[in-house]
Amino acid sequence: MSRRLAVVNLGRIAYEEAQELQKKTALGRISGEQPDDVLFLLEHPPVITMGRTGHRDNVIAPTRALQTRGVDFFEIDRGGDVTFHGPGQLVGYLIYNLKEHREDLHWFLREVEAALIVSLGEHGIEARRNGGLTGVWVEDRKIASIGIHVKQWVTWHGFALNVNTDLANFDLIVPCGIQGVEMTSMQHETGRTEAADLWNRALQSTSEAFGKIFDQQVYSENLETLRARTNDFSLDESRPI
Repeated sequence: MSRRLAVVNLGRIAYEEAQELQKKTALGRISGEQPDDVLFLLEHPPVITMGRTGHRDNVIAPTRALQTRGVDFFEIDRGGDVTFHGPGQLVGYLIYNLKEHREDLHWFLREVEAALIVSLGEHGIEARRNGGLTGVWVEDRKIASIGIHVKQWVTWHGFALNVNTDLANFDLIVPCGIQGVEMTSMQHETGRTEAADLWNRALQSTSEAFGKIFDQQVYSENLETLRARTNDFSLDESRPI
């Protein structure tokens, strides 16, 4: 088992840049040149993504309306349907080598849910699973979405936890393809208005929760140090991922 988890705080980063970074890091985990699992924590400018099982009809807003509001759209290779990312939402990209844990993607999804439930519990939020639906819920309200891709038992993509997200943005889509779902956030559930404090506490509790659930020593990794291990990897067709 990998006993260490490198946590890299990227701040706010463009969607395309984060995708390239996580894919190169995944190649590093596959080759063994990246020795530990990696958790990227970040937020994105407004963007809608659709997973490989998604339906374009679940994007309610027309393309011109998205462009007017400055919301990008990407079709990507994770599991799941349509979701929104934007400021105030904590996105975690999980580069885990499941050969060092358990070669079972369904198990991994349940463990990611467990970590988020533990993290939310540190804020007094009683979260739960919703049988048959991947993600994390507070009563009947969804607070976190999860979508994973795996190659050679190395994962990428991850979760999106609503911290102090503007929930009105979810009106642009049918979140996760679930008709009638109500989205919520940590701020809404706790009533806390100190955005920066809530965000920083969410970063800490989430990092600690993943270390606890996966039984790993958590440490902060410098982005440039990690980049030095992955910059030689090409994302062209000779090394597909």
